[in-house]
Amino acid sequence: MIKADERQLLHKYLLLELAIKSLQIDYSKLEAFKMKVVFLPMMDSLLKELRQEYFDLKRQLFQHRIRVVKWHPVDEYFSDVQVATAGNDVVLRYANQALKTQVEKLLISHIKNNQALI
Repeated sequence: MIKADERQLLHKYLLLELAIKSLQIDYSKLEAFKMKVVFLPMMDSLLKELRQEYFDLKRQLFQHRIRVVKWHPVDEYFSDVQVATAGNDVVLRYANQALKTQVEKLLISHIKNNQALI
């Protein structure tokens, strides 16, 4: 069984995983931009920050004996995430569109925080 606080950690971890994967896919497209010299350093910085947060959360989840086993698409609208816990495996169902929206909000938040530092 996953406690509420562990579930929040897991959810943020999943969002970070999706954000990193999406940015890695987009990164190759940025390399074709004429102004790549402007965008690539920003993307590198964002990816570095997200990866650090991702690995910190992964470490915290490991301490709680929680790990993501695999993603499984159910249909075009939903995906299941199989999670191994100390007691047993749990399957969590997520709406794909909701995940996409939350990942976008996460990225916008990180970008705004980085702009505040400039």
